[in-house]
Amino acid sequence: MSGGRIEQHPVLGDLPSAKPVRIQFDGQAFACREGESVAAALLANGIRRLRVHEEQGTPRGIFCNIGHCMECRVTVDGLPGIRACLTPVREGIVVLSGVRLPTPFQHAGQKEEHS
Repeated sequence: MSGGRIEQHPVLGDLPSAKPVRIQFDGQAFACREGESVAAALLANGIRRLRVHEEQGTPRGIFCNIGHCMECRVTVDGLPGIRACLTPVREGIVVLSGVRLPTPFQHAGQKEEHS
């Protein structure tokens, strides 16, 4: 294993190498491989926490890795709520943790009123 990536698998054998690309996650640059998901790239680079739970503040990361659970939501190139496990990396992609989505009764640009 090179870094956090599996290079050789006991059943699949040698895994093919892919073109290296660089992404940013929370302002830090990481080396990735073209074709892998944002989630796989971050896991291979030792990143486990992608956001915190909106109400409880508990850490969230990769859970199902098939796009079903929505635990891996991040902001990608300014778009919030993107599932890291379904999003392929590409050169220069900017990923931010700590997704804050508007509440169901709040429109983009509208401030929440507290009573």
